[in-house]
Amino acid sequence: MRIVLAANPEADQPWVADAAADLARQTGGTVAVVAVDEVELERLAAAPRSVFTARAEQAAAAAAERLAAAGVEASRTVLSGRALERILEFAEEQGADLIVVGSSTRPAVTQRLLGSVPLDLIKRSPRPVVVVTHPPSP
Repeated sequence: MRIVLAANPEADQPWVADAAADLARQTGGTVAVVAVDEVELERLAAAPRSVFTARAEQAAAAAAERLAAAGVEASRTVLSGRALERILEFAEEQGADLIVVGSSTRPAVTQRLLGSVPLDLIKRSPRPVVVVTHPPSP
C-alpha cells in the first residue's frame, strides 16, 4: 500500500504520523510525506515565501522523524501552492492508494469562509482519504 501523509504546516499533529505508521506496518506499505507552503503568489503573501516554506519543511521533517521512530521509512517532499491541488497532484504522482490527513485546526467560522483541506480532499479525491482526529485526553 502506498500512503501519502499530508502534513499540516500550521499545526503540530503527531498523532497523524502515528496513524500512518500503524497503517504502514499493518499493510507493509510505504509512506510519502508531503507538506505544502500554501503560497500561490508571494507578492500577496503576508510574509516572504521562505517563511511558509520553512514551516512546511518543519512539518514534513517532524512527520518523517515520527515515522522513522516508529520503524517506518518515509520520503518527504515540500511543495508550493494551494494545499488541496498540490496534495491531490502529489498523491497521483506517487500512485497513492490512500491519503492520510489530520482534521482541520481552523475554527468553524474560518472553515466556512476559507474551506477545510481535509473536507475538500474527501470531496475531490478519487482515492480514499483518512482524516485523523486529535486523540481524546486520558
